[in-house]
Amino acid sequence: MSLLIDCIGELFTADEDGSVHYDAALVVEDGRIAWIGHRLNRPAADDYLDLGYKAVIPGFVDSHAHLVFDGDRAGEFDARMSGEPYDGGGIRTTVTATRRADDERLRQNCARLTAEMLRQGTTTVEIKSGYGLTVEDEARSLRIAREFTRETTYLGAHTVPAGADGTVMDADEYTALAAGPMLDACAPYAKWADVFCERGAFDADQARAVLTASANAGLGLRVHANQLTAGPGVRLAVELGAASADHCTHLTDADIDALANSSTVATLLPGAEFSTRSPYPDARRLLDAGVRVALATDCNPGSSYTSSMAFCIALAVREMHLTPAEALEAATAAGADALRRRDIGRITVGARADLAVLDAPSFVHLAYRPGTPLIETVFRGGAVVHAATP
Repeated sequence: MSLLIDCIGELFTADEDGSVHYDAALVVEDGRIAWIGHRLNRPAADDYLDLGYKAVIPGFVDSHAHLVFDGDRAGEFDARMSGEPYDGGGIRTTVTATRRADDERLRQNCARLTAEMLRQGTTTVEIKSGYGLTVEDEARSLRIAREFTRETTYLGAHTVPAGADGTVMDADEYTALAAGPMLDACAPYAKWADVFCERGAFDADQARAVLTASANAGLGLRVHANQLTAGPGVRLAVELGAASADHCTHLTDADIDALANSSTVATLLPGAEFSTRSPYPDARRLLDAGVRVALATDCNPGSSYTSSMAFCIALAVREMHLTPAEALEAATAAGADALRRRDIGRITVGARADLAVLDAPSFVHLAYRPGTPLIETVFRGGAVVHAATP
């Protein structure tokens, strides 16, 4: 069956030319885009949908999220808003709650958040482990994540956890676990591996050990890099050919040069800066240097408890000096690039028909009307998976 989607007022394709089509139409066939063009040239199809000249964008690609967890850290957020600095230490609070939760509780929370994302136009999400930090708990986190996405990431090297006696484990001892038995148990359920390479987490040598072992196990690489300090994370990501270096809040000229001369995407997470009152990454500088820039939510209970890509777009436009078109491309096509996918994040012939219809005449409204629920209908693989109640 084919479907003609007609009377599209504005179609943002996020293709190689960054094209915006007006008075457009498109045809979906077998779950993929089969034709795009001016509506006066529209072909016949088996079924027909009139959008009343609303805007259509690709489904958002959220390439960085931590959704398998239990509990929240609202108190920690409240303290930060009163002036306490963020140092990443609260991760262990979520680890304790997650270990205590049974599988069904974790599954229900992940289902709640992915459904929340879908209603807001996110059609692809990456989900990390990282709140188990034992062999068994990391493996079950990834098994649960695999129920919701094919983009699963092993993040056993999220932080160094406490041992059985309640004291923090030796970092090198834990690194050996994360690069060995834990990785072996998790690799069958993961597509990617990630490491928090940061002060207070894992240094360059420890991160390299986990990432190298993960690559040898057949996993693609991602790196939490340069969130709290201008450390070695970005250059390590580039050195190892990681698909993405995420956060990129504190960058040197050498970091930017390394990214610009690599295939590593800089994935920016403005929800984290909003929630921690940290400085925002200089997205404008990165783009002007030729770096590929993506946006993601970093949805997690501690430092960025938002599931809204539209909110991140608005922050990127207001605080990081991107244009609305640049921010939307970062949240769609560039997010797909951060997952090394060409079949999503774009409205091009042959791509998967993941679309979001806006209750607005233009994609600019995503930043122009922040906080407004503008996603009216969501298609994934050509099928309607969400329709707002009139």
